[in-house]
Amino acid sequence: MSHLRPLKSLVSSMQRRQFLTRSSALIGAAGLTGIAHAIDPIQRNGTAKFKYSLAAYSYRKLLQGDPTELTLHDFIDDCAGFGLEGTELTSYYFPKEVTSEYLLGLKEHCFRLGLSISGTAVGNDFGYPVGDSKRQEQIDYVKTWIDHAAVMGAPVIRIFAGHIKKGQTPEASHKLMVSAIEECCDYAGQKGVVLALENHGGPTATAKGLLQFVHDVKSPWFAVNLDTGNFSSDDVYAELEEVAPYAMNVQVKVVTRNAQRETTPTDFKRLGEILKGSNYRGFVVLEYEEAGDPRKESGHYLDILREALA
Repeated sequence: MSHLRPLKSLVSSMQRRQFLTRSSALIGAAGLTGIAHAIDPIQRNGTAKFKYSLAAYSYRKLLQGDPTELTLHDFIDDCAGFGLEGTELTSYYFPKEVTSEYLLGLKEHCFRLGLSISGTAVGNDFGYPVGDSKRQEQIDYVKTWIDHAAVMGAPVIRIFAGHIKKGQTPEASHKLMVSAIEECCDYAGQKGVVLALENHGGPTATAKGLLQFVHDVKSPWFAVNLDTGNFSSDDVYAELEEVAPYAMNVQVKVVTRNAQRETTPTDFKRLGEILKGSNYRGFVVLEYEEAGDPRKESGHYLDILREALA
């Protein structure tokens, strides 16, 4: 059996390296965030891979109003024209009465154009206290969109945590938000949909705040929606790097903001290094929010983004 010893030695060595790598990552995460017990980053296969999509929120001025200048079908056409792999269909621009026929029509339209629906996004608030009817309304609203996402084949929904209400302590508000997220994740898991929490002000305004939810929400159907433009910090890229290992969706803005909320053009090369460093695999979604014509500027910035992340 002596011929097995080199193999056993190799396996043992690999196991030790994996243990030390994971231990170092966990210790580093705990030290950076102040969280006592860090959790494992999302397990990936060790090789970064990016697909590209565009958020319908980029076309918000064209998709709002009655009548709208464009429809979601028009937006999907533009995504195909930009040579994208996906399209992110933000919930805000769907009809008031969403039918299965409408959802399936969008799904078919995307499929015929060679596009995946990379995800959808809702605007929710889980900060309402137990017993407040608005809390149940928000939970039911997210569950409704989980159903819609499942029909369309959208694998992820961007969600928010919400806002601290008057008279609440931050700790009590956090528990309310966590419990609502977990309830919705339980439902999402039955439909095969991931709920991805965005860094979007309030309790998720910092990497530390966002990672507290990552630590406390107990569900395999929960992850992070990393928005590159939503941290207002003098060290934005350090915060993005801290959160990137937990991201299942990435939305890219064309500017970042410092602590005084002054804007600077996004360093796409540096962003690419961060995503590659975390072995991110999935959609990188442009979300254009500036004043230019989104039908022109979206294509321009998508070209820049793809070149920088290549």
